[in-house]
Amino acid sequence: MEDLLKCNFCGKNKNEITFLISGINGHICNYCIEKIYSIVQKKFLIKKNNNKFIKIQKPKEIKFFLDKYVVGQNEAKKIISVAVYNHYKRIQEQHKHKNENIEIEKSNVLLIGETGTGKTLLAKSISNFLKVPFTIADATTLTEAGYVGEDVESILTKLLQSVNYDIESAEKGIVFLDEIDKISRKSNNPSITRDVSGEGVQQALLKILEGSVINVPPQGGRKHPDQKMIQINTENILFIAGGTFDGIEKIISDRIEQMSIGFITKNKKNYEKDYMKNLLAKDLKKFGLIPEIIGRFPIITYLNPLNKNMLKKILVEPKNALIKQYKKLFDMDNISLNITDEALDVIVDKTFELGLGARGLRMFCEKIFLDYIFDIENIQPILNIDQNIVKQKLFYS
Repeated sequence: MEDLLKCNFCGKNKNEITFLISGINGHICNYCIEKIYSIVQKKFLIKKNNNKFIKIQKPKEIKFFLDKYVVGQNEAKKIISVAVYNHYKRIQEQHKHKNENIEIEKSNVLLIGETGTGKTLLAKSISNFLKVPFTIADATTLTEAGYVGEDVESILTKLLQSVNYDIESAEKGIVFLDEIDKISRKSNNPSITRDVSGEGVQQALLKILEGSVINVPPQGGRKHPDQKMIQINTENILFIAGGTFDGIEKIISDRIEQMSIGFITKNKKNYEKDYMKNLLAKDLKKFGLIPEIIGRFPIITYLNPLNKNMLKKILVEPKNALIKQYKKLFDMDNISLNITDEALDVIVDKTFELGLGARGLRMFCEKIFLDYIFDIENIQPILNIDQNIVKQKLFYS
């Protein structure tokens, strides 16, 4: 009797399939289950993706949100707000203008600034505001295909993994490419060895940045001939690259010096106030970026170095300010944290002295509050931190 059992959907006998699942008045085989699951998933995803909508925020609204998390850098925030607005407006409207001859290109952004000035935070805050997929990729780990390191396609693998392999969502995401200056051409002189982590990576990045259909390994790592690839169209992925570009001010100053040899002009005095305002594409080329890469980042802006006043504001003003975070952590244990203005000044002075940017603030705060949190059960309901305590923790521990 059992040998006569068959699938009521496809009609296959039990001996032709792997297993049967019994119902009240029928049976279904594993093959039909897989097929039905595939159909349901496809229908569900189509319905879900049709409902996907990125609300376009006006540039002023984007900047207003960024002001809550990033202190200062008004010019950079203004530029990046306009770039993001134009990018997502282009995505939303592109289906309406398919028959027109006008094609709006992507607005990839290059951020230049010292460490700890807020490059990553800017990109991360925008993705949170727009509720779009976001990933951070470290350019220093990338190498040319076939060499030890990560292929450039691993950037897209991380973006896919951040949205649980939802391709439709990933294709409207933001990728922050950190330390892009570290893949600059190592030397202008010919070499017997290949520049596999410099110019080679830049060449490999071109196709991804410009907008193409890329075959991406689902788990990252090396590509294999028998590995099933996922195709991603990068046309609507916004790439924001960041780097310190240490030494580029010297390149700019040398160029400006050549413009006015032998005498000091009024223009030269203005140049000397802030060399980065006079950054040109040829300066980036001299630094080691190939012209094709520079062309893929039409929007270039820089972040000002943080002064003491900005560092103090970062400590206390933004929504994610460090002091606010520590107050909340202590409050969870019913402890009220009070820290004096003079104590904050000591933290700021120490951070500024070492030139660590906003990251230095976190490092010193961890050092100050470590023992208190470790011994949290013995702390009094009110914890007062003054400059003497801070000095003792930072200078004598």
